[in-house]
Amino acid sequence: MANSRRMRAFKRWMKYQSVEYSDALDLIIQQEDQQVSVKALCDLHEGDLIATIPKRSCLTVKSSAVCHLIEDFCLEGYMALSVALMFEKSLGQNSPWYDYLHLMPDCNPDVPLLWSLDEIDHLLMGTELHKTVKEDKALVYDDWKACIVPFVESAPIELNPEDFGVEQYFAAKSLISSRSFQIDDHYGFGMVPLADLFNHKTNAEDVHFTSVSDDDTSENIEEQVVEDDDDDRDGDPQNESNVASPKSDFNGDDDGVSPTTEILEMIMVRDVKAGAEVFNTYGSMGNAALLHRYGFTKPDNPYDIINIDLDIVLQWSSSLFSSRHTRTRLSFWKSLLHLHHPESQNQQIEYFEISYEGEPELELLKLIFIILLPEKEYNDLYHGVSNGQKFGKSRIVLGEVSETNKDVLLTENVRRGLLSVADIRERCYGLRSMEDDVEALRKCCNNVLEKKLYHSLVLRVSERRILEKLRGYAGGGGGGRWINNGCNGSTMKKNV
Repeated sequence: MANSRRMRAFKRWMKYQSVEYSDALDLIIQQEDQQVSVKALCDLHEGDLIATIPKRSCLTVKSSAVCHLIEDFCLEGYMALSVALMFEKSLGQNSPWYDYLHLMPDCNPDVPLLWSLDEIDHLLMGTELHKTVKEDKALVYDDWKACIVPFVESAPIELNPEDFGVEQYFAAKSLISSRSFQIDDHYGFGMVPLADLFNHKTNAEDVHFTSVSDDDTSENIEEQVVEDDDDDRDGDPQNESNVASPKSDFNGDDDGVSPTTEILEMIMVRDVKAGAEVFNTYGSMGNAALLHRYGFTKPDNPYDIINIDLDIVLQWSSSLFSSRHTRTRLSFWKSLLHLHHPESQNQQIEYFEISYEGEPELELLKLIFIILLPEKEYNDLYHGVSNGQKFGKSRIVLGEVSETNKDVLLTENVRRGLLSVADIRERCYGLRSMEDDVEALRKCCNNVLEKKLYHSLVLRVSERRILEKLRGYAGGGGGGRWINNGCNGSTMKKNV
């Protein structure tokens, strides 16, 4: 009953804000998990305009009543939008976005930023997110202490510190992470009512957004979001004075832009049958990015990758060679990298990407190859480069190797090196085996109570399967042995 009242209030709010959407769309709050989905009541067709959203109905820094305070205090980006969101929520029913904010949850608890440290250590151990999320939590707290607290204390209007506490800041960050959209250069990014009700489906976008300006030109905008409704608060305010008119000036932003001439359009990009859910897409993202930002994963995600940290490669090298050997070969690899790719001069390589199919990044193979070069061949290559020869006289011409023929680097020793590096990366997941994780995932249900466990297991299993594919890549096919043909230091490949 409470869900129905909140949805009715939100629909009235959209009407007052001149947010228009097709009668063919059904907005549904799922009873089991309080999430919102959008379904088609009748067949929708490619090219159908299904909604228009005035940009000024979006909750942005520019449209918030606290805009000038935020700008005077020089807050920017996600921090600025978080303050605008916290301020509007602090106004309660006096906020122009009350019925919109009342529909959404107070936070997105599925985003790892809101997990406890124990949950992060237990559920994300070894994954791409383990270290990242712990760093995120520390940085967000530091931002709150260094910027949000002084902002509240120095504001020329009285602000209740409890509305801008550290828990409120983390909650706002989780909502913005999972719901914000890039709108345009003027408004920047913000919360877009209605647009954030469409759920994500990888490679299956049904609806797309365009930004329409005064000159009737359109440009695509970046989709970013949805997680949904977990708010069981009741309320169905009848007083229309609590709802801002679409022509009201929310913050005195007198820029001459009419909310009816600058709108966002939602257009179908393919047919959807009656009764089916209508999906948006948040981009081509692997599960680490989806979980980090939106709080969910997708099984068998073709955009999944795993990274091998440079430190892991150096750990492997140090187990075989002296520290001096490792440092020397690493330094030479970096010099070759900068020689072949001058734009990398100011970049620090900290990890190497392994694709969904288990193929390692070219530079990882080059580094392992250089580390394993016999001393004489390494010296020939080193002195050749030092003396101005393009690539020296090694039996392999590293500069001629690319992503398309990188398997020429797969000598027997390089294969063994890759396998060892993969084993070190695997140990990051702790004592639980791959089989243990697969069995736990099989038993785990993607429901409200087990969401964190389920999505963390999807991520772990996906990453470990990529490591299995990397071992397969290292263990079979595609390699060769290089022999010198005696002519100008050139090489030829002999398949074995």
